[in-house]
Amino acid sequence: MSTGTSGSERTIGQLVADATHDLQGIVRGEIALAKAEVSSGAKVLGKGVGLLAGAGFLALMGFVFLLHSAAWGIAEALPVWAGYLIVAAVVLLVAVVLGLLGKKSLETAQPAPERAIDQAQQTIAALKGATGDEDTGAAPAAAAAPAGGTASARPASGTASAGPASGGATGSAPPTPTPSA
Repeated sequence: MSTGTSGSERTIGQLVADATHDLQGIVRGEIALAKAEVSSGAKVLGKGVGLLAGAGFLALMGFVFLLHSAAWGIAEALPVWAGYLIVAAVVLLVAVVLGLLGKKSLETAQPAPERAIDQAQQTIAALKGATGDEDTGAAPAAAAAPAGGTASARPASGTASAGPASGGATGSAPPTPTPSA
């Protein structure tokens, strides 16, 4: 009589353990490959950043010498101090213009991933609806909205398209943009 665990036959537990071990080996191999790719990419990226920083420094030094030469060139017709004053005024004027353009650009920027937050809220509402919580459709989205920062100023209805996964439970109107301060 055989006990069912001879050398060639294995139990389900042993098969599951072997499959788990093999899967762990595959995942570890993929992680090691990703680490190797990232580290080699980071080395190349670091070298590129260093070279760009060196080029930027040398360009800045060249620009300083160019401004110095411009001031001395103006000094041929005016006193030296007037040449430097004119060059400094032009440089400061360019700096003010660039600063104002940068400020305007930052004011219009929206760093918060509002579309992703809205999509996540819509997905949560769809999952709640699929599990039988139809009566609480928009409530989870409204409860999660304050965590998103500016999302509390908008209705919790979601994005412009109510996809088939949501069953149209969330809003079909586009979200209203929140004015920046």
